[in-house]
Amino acid sequence: MSNILVAYFSAGGTTGRTAKLLAKAAGAELFEIQPKAPYTAADLDWTNKKSRSSLEMNDPASRPEIESRIADMGAFDTVFVGFPIWWYTAPTIVKTFLESYDFAGKTIVPFATSGGSGLGRTADALRPCAPDAVWKTGKVLRGETETSLKNWVESLGV
Repeated sequence: MSNILVAYFSAGGTTGRTAKLLAKAAGAELFEIQPKAPYTAADLDWTNKKSRSSLEMNDPASRPEIESRIADMGAFDTVFVGFPIWWYTAPTIVKTFLESYDFAGKTIVPFATSGGSGLGRTADALRPCAPDAVWKTGKVLRGETETSLKNWVESLGV
């Protein structure tokens, strides 16, 4: 089995719980993408056009700073990148993460959590942030079990 990392951003805990289950199912290491300035409840108020998350998502150049880095990204062949769906796509901090490392030749598999949205064109929006990676088709994970996640990982051939 290749060396696998599950990296995730979770604002409310749902993506974190899913990422931990995925890491267990895949026998992977786990890394939380944490913002240098943590999000408050007010920051995450998507109904407020002046909230931090709204401003970030409306600015294509937004790249929130990340608290820490992975010491040796070279140790991983496959990276699952998880996030909640915000405004029908990945939060901009995910772009910060992808642009922080050289993913040339590595396999990236996006996964998301969402109350109702699908992945849509999220992978298309993220691909330019790691253009030399091999991108696998990702999916939205809802109510998955360790067994269903293990089957998904195996189906990807990673």
